[in-house]
Amino acid sequence: MRPGKRRKPLGGAPLQEDDARLMKAGIALGSNLGNRKAHLAAAKRFLSSLHTGPGAPLCSALYETEPVDCATGTAGFLNAVMEIESPLEPIALLVRLRAFEEQQGRAAHRAKNSPREIDLDLLYAGDTHTGGPELTLPHPRMSARRFVLQPLAEIRPDLVLPGRHLTVAQLLAALPASPAVRPAHSPW
Repeated sequence: MRPGKRRKPLGGAPLQEDDARLMKAGIALGSNLGNRKAHLAAAKRFLSSLHTGPGAPLCSALYETEPVDCATGTAGFLNAVMEIESPLEPIALLVRLRAFEEQQGRAAHRAKNSPREIDLDLLYAGDTHTGGPELTLPHPRMSARRFVLQPLAEIRPDLVLPGRHLTVAQLLAALPASPAVRPAHSPW
């Protein structure tokens, strides 16, 4: 690999030790069943355990959000976004996220947008820009979702996602104010 060239990792294996490249990965967290705050706190601990970068992972505040594309009567969500640094390639990280969701009670096979104890969505992973049956990066719907962009803008307002030209703050500013996303005013 040429010096200064960023690797676009794919596949399931961690990067080799001699690559010494930690990848910044953004992950959206959401919960609308049970003790939402406890579910998100458990996910925060899990994601922090995957973080191998210097210092603490970036972590937004909690946000109360209205359900989007869910059945009528669906309970509101608590949402947040974290950014970790990890040597895991995107697909390996996705596998870990799904395993944690299942461990926390989320069914592997479920109706789309059904209520859930925990939802972890991989938003971006380094410079990876890919589409496939298992994983599309950046997340294909994130730039249209205030409940993702508002917490992400809190921790990475100047981030420009692979394949995009606007910053996260600019994408957020272009969205309508509805559905509502409000700070939860609650530590986690």
